[in-house]
Amino acid sequence: MNVAVRAVVEQMAELGHRIDVLTRRYSPALPTRIELSDLISLHFVDAGPAEPRPKGDHENYIDEFAAGMSVLGDIDIVHSHHWFSGMAALPFARARGIPHVQSYHSIAAPLASALSEGERPESPGRITGEAWLAQNSDAIVAVSHAEAGTIIGRLGAPPENVTVVLPGVDTELFHPGATARPDRYVLTAARIEPLKGLDLAVRTIAAMPPGLRPDLIVAGGPTVGYEGHLAELHALAAELGIADRVRFVGPLSRVELADLMRHASALLIPSHSETFGLVALEAAASGVPVLATPTGGLKESVTAQTGILLDSRDPHTWADALAALLTDADRAAHLSASARAFALTRTWRHDAEETLVVYRHSIERLGGRA
Repeated sequence: MNVAVRAVVEQMAELGHRIDVLTRRYSPALPTRIELSDLISLHFVDAGPAEPRPKGDHENYIDEFAAGMSVLGDIDIVHSHHWFSGMAALPFARARGIPHVQSYHSIAAPLASALSEGERPESPGRITGEAWLAQNSDAIVAVSHAEAGTIIGRLGAPPENVTVVLPGVDTELFHPGATARPDRYVLTAARIEPLKGLDLAVRTIAAMPPGLRPDLIVAGGPTVGYEGHLAELHALAAELGIADRVRFVGPLSRVELADLMRHASALLIPSHSETFGLVALEAAASGVPVLATPTGGLKESVTAQTGILLDSRDPHTWADALAALLTDADRAAHLSASARAFALTRTWRHDAEETLVVYRHSIERLGGRA
């Protein structure tokens, strides 16, 4: 979500629009405001303690965040990302008489759902809050057709208010490597939490024939509230006898991730749920084949031209598919070339322009109702 928001905002600014970005202060060292460019201001709003907090706690800070939105001057529209922001911003937009646009980036599964069917609500008001936003926002921007279906079918949004704008990718930062690295490895890049299914990636490497077994590099840090999951993955690798083949490199900058990505033999995305799967598009731009679960938006970010969708969580099935890819140079080269071509059709400029169309329509509709 952070990558998408920043990339789209930067593109909108290049198109001449003025943007204020608001986020919760998570450190006392942060200033009140940072000017990211002549047209982009980043505001840190005091809402709850100035420290990282588990996502589920943020519901307690919605009212404080809403009060902090008073720093905004004259604006034409508010676009909220995730439901916490929406709960604060929709009443603010109504009070100002301007449209409110909502994006979710993840949606809570019903309380009785298994983890494989989606995220559980992290806080008590999430399910009702998401539905309220879907039914009352002026427009909704979904990141995939799968997410749009959930917003309409489960949350009750009017279909005419929902627009799918597929995420983009920085095809200059993420590009194929000129030469292969001597150390062969596969990559997974995700927040370290159970939803991402990283245990399946570890088990896949363990199930590989020893002579074909690549190293697995895990890029990403634990989500706040799931700090213990990293130790669980370390223990699993040791239990399976492959602790020396699994490397946890922690959170990376975008430049570091792009460099690691372009030299990987494959990217594994074993998530239980993804609204889109931006990292799959970044792999495509890097010319790296993807092995992924066919869940949610991954069915749209991974195609037959960019990777392999595996409708199984059996590590041996994954290991067989990965081994077949690593031993078929022609197929890997074909996937690499077609993946790059696919990524070039989805830039952040496309995303920004399509989102601006939603903004204009929302402003025109609200003006017509005034």
